[in-house]
Amino acid sequence: MSLNTDNIRLVFGLKLKQLRIDKGMSLTDLAQKSGLSMSYINEIEKGKKYPKSDKIVALADAMGVDYDSLVSLKLNKKLEPISELLASNFLTELPFEIFGISPADLLELLSGAPTKLSAFISTIIEIGRNYNMTVEQFYFAVLRSYQEMHDNYFPEIEDNVDRFLAEHKIGSDQQVDEFFLSNLLTDKYGFTIKYFDEEDYPHIANIRSVFLPKTNTLLINKRITSDQRAFTLGRELGFLYMKLKDRPYTSSWVEVKSFEEILNNFNASYFAGAILIRREKLIEKLEYLFNQTTWNDKVLVDMAEHFQATPETLYHRISNILPKYFGIDGIFFLRFEAPTGKKDYHLTKEMHLARRHTPHETQQEHYCRRWISLNILDDVSDAQLKGEVKEPLVGVQISNYVDSKSQYFVMSMARPLNIISHLNISVTMGFEMNDGLRTKLKFLDDPKIVTRDVNQTCERCSLFDCKERVAAPVILQRKRQIKQMKEALKAMEG
Repeated sequence: MSLNTDNIRLVFGLKLKQLRIDKGMSLTDLAQKSGLSMSYINEIEKGKKYPKSDKIVALADAMGVDYDSLVSLKLNKKLEPISELLASNFLTELPFEIFGISPADLLELLSGAPTKLSAFISTIIEIGRNYNMTVEQFYFAVLRSYQEMHDNYFPEIEDNVDRFLAEHKIGSDQQVDEFFLSNLLTDKYGFTIKYFDEEDYPHIANIRSVFLPKTNTLLINKRITSDQRAFTLGRELGFLYMKLKDRPYTSSWVEVKSFEEILNNFNASYFAGAILIRREKLIEKLEYLFNQTTWNDKVLVDMAEHFQATPETLYHRISNILPKYFGIDGIFFLRFEAPTGKKDYHLTKEMHLARRHTPHETQQEHYCRRWISLNILDDVSDAQLKGEVKEPLVGVQISNYVDSKSQYFVMSMARPLNIISHLNISVTMGFEMNDGLRTKLKFLDDPKIVTRDVNQTCERCSLFDCKERVAAPVILQRKRQIKQMKEALKAMEG
């Protein structure tokens, strides 16, 4: 097992503490028998100090074990999961400081209750295996938690954007476009920008861009649109301007090497969205949208066109702004994909601010077919087969989640994914309905906005007369059977 110095101290401390507990010795007992102070032994057990050889001999003699077994890096069965954890890159790759946890705090946690934590870690690993969760999926889940914890608003990146705009004397009404960004990357940063298609590189035909660091060359797929090119260039600028070293070299994840890469990619993408969709101008346009007394799809389409942004970039940027500037934090974001002509829906991105909302990722279950997120994908598919897709489609509804008793105003935008033929995507934002939201979104009483009863998945749904159902409510039925068994057992007790 290869460990760094900090982990070697921790392993020794864990072994010492576990041995002491197994032998029924208190800190006072060990101190008296070894001739070492209680405070010194306590610091050893917490992984803060590693004793010299003579003190290890004293500790080993006091507990009746040999020197070699005490200094060995091998942990017993109780602590084996922690041993595996320390030997992996998990503790070094995840920046716990973003959650307010210092390395010292983590060592304290590990040494405080090693057996209980060992069991917990073992359980988490087993759950991950059962659900086929990869390390990459775990990293992305951590990133989502990080976004949710900060309401997806990061002042440091906003400050970097403001500084960049000021340095280049870009006014609030001036739109940053792909031409400005490409010229900046080539003139100031020495980039070479080339465009490719499947004939040039058939194996990466479905990737938007590739950066080649040795030659400082950015390859951009010819099939992506102007708004996608602007975002791609803005993301590259984000890496450079914020000096983010660890980064992916492809726009789509081919390989995830570390959490730092994922976090830096998010930061650079946030930067790109913020320079393309300016904070003040977006606030102005959202105020206009929210003050409309009736819903108009075109306002949302025009907003995306004004900022030369994809629906996904626009929705992400809106999620940055709503909590801080409008006091709206009960929101969720979903991104679905589906092949043209097929009802094969895949949730590829999600985010939930304030708390965990009803629609979220699930495996081997069927999402509610009453969601506007899925219905609009069907609409795009129909329009695409007729050759009628000229701009993103928009759909809205008020969704009543029957089982959770929650209600959301939901707005979706959908379009064909031009880089991958016969694949459509929808992006959706849901707003938790309450009195505060009704005062801010004036159009919510528009009778044209359809209200529908929905649920999470068919397997969990109690709407037995649902015509859209595609699977039996097996999970719900199982829960009800268990409830009936509990009630029967309680009645037997009198």
